[in-house]
Amino acid sequence: MSRTLKIYVGILVLLFVGIIAIEFSTPPPINWTKTYNETHKIPYGTFVFYEELGTLFPESKVQDVKNTPYEYFDDYYSWEDSSYLTTGTYIVIDDFVNIDNTSAQELLDFASAGNDIFLSSNYFPDRLKDTLGFNTQNDFTFKGKGELSLTSPSFENDSITINKGLSNIYFSKIDTLYTTVLGYQKFADSAYVNFIKTSWGDGYFYIHLQPIAFTNYHLLKKDNKKYASSIMSYLSDDTIYFDSRNKLGKELGASPLRFIHSQPALRWAWYLALITTIVFMIFNAKRKQRIVMVINPLKNTTVDFTKTIGNLYYETKDHDNLIEKKITYFLEFIRRVYYLDTQILDEKFVKNLSLKSGKDQSKVKKLVNQIAHLKAKTPCNEGDLLRLNKAIEDFYTT
Repeated sequence: MSRTLKIYVGILVLLFVGIIAIEFSTPPPINWTKTYNETHKIPYGTFVFYEELGTLFPESKVQDVKNTPYEYFDDYYSWEDSSYLTTGTYIVIDDFVNIDNTSAQELLDFASAGNDIFLSSNYFPDRLKDTLGFNTQNDFTFKGKGELSLTSPSFENDSITINKGLSNIYFSKIDTLYTTVLGYQKFADSAYVNFIKTSWGDGYFYIHLQPIAFTNYHLLKKDNKKYASSIMSYLSDDTIYFDSRNKLGKELGASPLRFIHSQPALRWAWYLALITTIVFMIFNAKRKQRIVMVINPLKNTTVDFTKTIGNLYYETKDHDNLIEKKITYFLEFIRRVYYLDTQILDEKFVKNLSLKSGKDQSKVKKLVNQIAHLKAKTPCNEGDLLRLNKAIEDFYTT
């Protein structure tokens, strides 16, 4: 190993050790991303809520729904008697309920069969809003904290105050014939509906705004868990179908290096290893690469031959011969490209050539007259040759 390579290796080792020392000495930053993922222990994950479902529903079994509602509940649907082979409550907690129209209809059918659907979100599919007769709006602004409360006197003392992560969305329209208001959110002096119960068939839809109330950060603050517990008390103690954030499609499409990329120290170690490998390959290739022979490209002898013949004619001052060949090649071009007879160069020929070539008729006539004049003239001089060459080149290029 050469002295230079040893220096490079030493620098890389020191850099690697320095990065590791910095990573281990720096506290990891708090991830405030609103994932609502039941496996995440970050502030806005739902790990605590998911773990407490067994306590909230002691008689229930928790089932993770890792595909769309349509794909999941369609397997439980009996086409013989148009009923479901299972009962329970479907729970979704997310900032945006990502449900397509087919799955929305499946939830409507599941609720109609006597089951409950609980949706805690800020945005809902248009299919559900139109069918259940509600709408949301976010046209007001607020600063500071907000108070979340329930309408039932039994839960009068279960109100909570949230000062981080709140949204400014509220119910602007509800179907009062089938809907019951269960809760409010209050900002400053304004109170808005944020929790409703809507009957659908033999079941119910429980629709709640501010899903942030079910996240780890707020459930573990003070006595905020009582609010989430009171909301869950409206649901029947039956099988809980929890809509998982870890869908099967996402798991199958995840990168094999997902754990390495999720840890900052491992991620930087991986990048450093890649850079080190690339640097080593570059220096190793530079050291062992063989000398590349320089092969001169073959000369275009056709161009040299043409230049030689042209110079020969030009040096011998044989202008008549050159003019004759220029005219012959030009008329051959006219016959080959425009399919015109070039034996008689009259007005009809000029008109046809102008129409087919798109050239100005006066310029075409001037060129044809010049050709006819030079064919009859003898001897020709150098000026005649240059003027003819320029006129033909202008015809080709303009």
